[in-house]
Amino acid sequence: MGEDLSKIIPRWEWRTFGDSFGEAEDKIKSNEMKTEKRSSEVYILSTESMQNTKIRDGLMDIKVLQNVNEDGLEQWRPVFKEAFPLKKEQIAEVFKFFQVDVPEFKKDVYSFEEFLEELIKPCDKLKAIDVTKVRHIYNINECIVEIAEVTGDGKSTRTVAVEQEDPKKVIETVEQLGLKGFENVNYIKALKRLVGMEA
Repeated sequence: MGEDLSKIIPRWEWRTFGDSFGEAEDKIKSNEMKTEKRSSEVYILSTESMQNTKIRDGLMDIKVLQNVNEDGLEQWRPVFKEAFPLKKEQIAEVFKFFQVDVPEFKKDVYSFEEFLEELIKPCDKLKAIDVTKVRHIYNINECIVEIAEVTGDGKSTRTVAVEQEDPKKVIETVEQLGLKGFENVNYIKALKRLVGMEA
C-alpha cells in the first residue's frame, strides 16, 4: 500500500542546468550547506510525454506537472508511488503516464528487472536511463536551494534549483541569487536533451 499522496502539498520549482552558474553559485555557497544527498535512480523517458517518471529506492515514483505560473515556475504533484514488484494493473496505470500503448502482459506481477527488460526496453518510444545525483542542499529565504552534479546515461551536467510551497518566495530567491537570466528547465526536458531525445 503506497503513501497517501493527496496529503502532500506540491512545491513550486525553478530549475536550470549548465556547467557553471557564475556569481549565483558563489552566493549560494556563501550560505551554510544543510545536507548532502547522493542517489541512484532510473528515469523512464517517453517521446510522447513530459511527466516525471522514475524509479528510486525500489519505488516507481511519478509526478505530473500541475501548474505553471506567470513567472514560469512549475508545480509538480506526486500521483503514484508504489514499491516493486508491481501488479500488471499498476503497470497499466504507469503506462498511461508514458502516453504509449499498454503492453501485452505475460505475467501478473513484474519485478523491477522484469519491468525494465520485458516492458520498457522493447518499446521504441521509451528509454530507461541510469541517473546519479550528488545534491548539495541549502536553506535560503525559507526555500530549499540545491546545487547538484548529475550524470545521466554516462553524460554529466549540473543543476541549480529553488523550491518552496510559496511561489513568491521562490521567484524572490531566484532574483536575489542572480539566477533570473538562466533558462528555467525541468529535469525531464534536461535529461531528454542530455541523451538526444529532444523535448
